[in-house]
Amino acid sequence: MYSTEIISQKFKSTRRLIEGEPAIIIYNGKLIRDTMKKNKLDVNQLQNLLRAKDVFSIREVEYAILETNGTVSVMKKSPFQSPTKSDMKIAPQEVNLTTTLINDGEIIHDNLKEKNLTEEWLLEQLEEQNFQRVEDVFYAEYVKGKKLLLLPYENRDHKKWDS
Repeated sequence: MYSTEIISQKFKSTRRLIEGEPAIIIYNGKLIRDTMKKNKLDVNQLQNLLRAKDVFSIREVEYAILETNGTVSVMKKSPFQSPTKSDMKIAPQEVNLTTTLINDGEIIHDNLKEKNLTEEWLLEQLEEQNFQRVEDVFYAEYVKGKKLLLLPYENRDHKKWDS
């Protein structure tokens, strides 16, 4: 594999032979059967690949490209495209990544430090949500500006499904 990668990097003309090339399988909403046949792709397989892209009907697709790794890239027809915030004239909001602060009853100190939070702050948050000990929390997730998500351990002393 390493040799193949070096060859395809150094000699660009070999890429098509070694890696293949993307193929348009839906063009202007129409299936290109010759291309599908050449790539040994039947309609059932195409439907499966489209569903993986949240497309449940071929009529929603304007263009579909079979990529060299076997996936499909899809451009939906205009009526089926999801509106963006700019389409709806909604002001963009800050995006914040979630951070795990407690996992399996243990504080992840590196994550606390990364978010400039203290253990004292974390313990206050636990107390506000009626948790006495860190060990009672299975998982805690922090997102700036939101309430700390705390998931408790299931009660280990009793069966989950009582008869």
